[in-house]
Amino acid sequence: MTMPVDHGQVEVAAAWARVRQNLRASAGQRLFDRWLKPMELVAPDGDGVVRLTLPSAFMTDWVRNHYAERLTHEFRAQLPQVRDVVVETATALQARIVPPAPMPEASAVPAPLTAAPAPAVPQRAPAERPTFDPRYRFDRFVVSASNRVAFNAAKAVAEPGVPRFSPLFLHSGTGLGKTHLMHAIGHAFLDADPAASAVYLPAERFMFEFVAAMRARDTHGFKAKLRGVDLLMIDDLQFVAGKDATQEECLHTINAFMDAGKRVVIACDRSPALLDGIDPRLLSRLGGGLVADIKTPETDLRHAILAAKLAEVPGIAVPGDVVDLLAGRIRGSVRELEGALNRLIAYASLTGDTIDMAFAHATLGEMLAGPARRVTIDDIQRAVSAHFEVKQLDLVSARRAQVIARPRQVAMYLAKRLTTRSLPEIGRKFGNRDHSTVIHAVRRIEELRGVDREIDTAVRTLLRSLEG
Repeated sequence: MTMPVDHGQVEVAAAWARVRQNLRASAGQRLFDRWLKPMELVAPDGDGVVRLTLPSAFMTDWVRNHYAERLTHEFRAQLPQVRDVVVETATALQARIVPPAPMPEASAVPAPLTAAPAPAVPQRAPAERPTFDPRYRFDRFVVSASNRVAFNAAKAVAEPGVPRFSPLFLHSGTGLGKTHLMHAIGHAFLDADPAASAVYLPAERFMFEFVAAMRARDTHGFKAKLRGVDLLMIDDLQFVAGKDATQEECLHTINAFMDAGKRVVIACDRSPALLDGIDPRLLSRLGGGLVADIKTPETDLRHAILAAKLAEVPGIAVPGDVVDLLAGRIRGSVRELEGALNRLIAYASLTGDTIDMAFAHATLGEMLAGPARRVTIDDIQRAVSAHFEVKQLDLVSARRAQVIARPRQVAMYLAKRLTTRSLPEIGRKFGNRDHSTVIHAVRRIEELRGVDREIDTAVRTLLRSLEG
């Protein structure tokens, strides 16, 4: 028996083939093959949304950032009925698809006419799932001493049963993982109980919806919508400072959740004690739960984050010294660190260049300039002499013994990498040596790092101590 043809699917598939041709022509073969060719079309479900998948979260992030609008424009040019184009990671999409229960085989013997169907067991219908970012889950959060308390607290809040504490108040600077943890809480909480409900609101949206409800004279509907859920998460609470009416409603909402034994998670850029313009009653309520901060990531954590990101993009070669450079220089936030790595890989894909130290400096120059100026040659000489257990005066002396010459070359190499001094200036700081001596030292250490594990380990250790 011939299956009926789904003309909608055929139409979308044909449009996708034309979109791919246009992307290949406009992006160029190299970029297309690296980032766009792996995209696959998911069978449309007639809702006007085209869904595309990619094999890794890293590739998904890149395509969303660089081609989301272009994809929508291309599809709408082919099919005006397309409302949106969604790019997802294939594994995240599959996790949300629940296969239908297998149908029982038909019996050859008809059932007796007197047989009555078994009463259906009432089941709780799954609640509508909010849109939590598929990239932000607990298994993709890199943990270290700087964020371990916040991570464990977030996992505890997401566990089923009576919450151990509520509210949970997460605070840190921008880009250190607060939003990641909140989305991860949402995923884990709803995975444990698909019938539960959760709401994630940036504070500005909370304020906007509350004001809109007041103008529409429907604050009762606003309260009912929020207080009917099982988990409430409000991000960037600092934005309600000075907004008295919004703070009042926020306080009443949190109190209602506390009284009902429900979960509340709040995120902010500072601790409750340092918030200005916030109602003291609200501060007292927020401080009554668990307050957990996320500190600026230390060097080891920055290395681990980069390693985790690179594991998502097999086939991308980023040398160890470039990873050391990113981890050592970009210390502000995880978001900035990941952005630098994304930029490096994207530029290499666009240009066809190999990622090495020269390419990293040329591509990320302004992002790397700040910390480099804070390290002096004196700092480097002190660190090298301590590490190799030689006198600092020996590094600038005329002695050529290997036990002195190799540490001196390492120090020159580090001076070239970590300072803005010219080659002649570096040579003068090492006993008035010629700039050609510095060039030889830099090249020699670069060669040795590839074949001598002890030298490579020493350089990495020194880089971390000088930049961390």
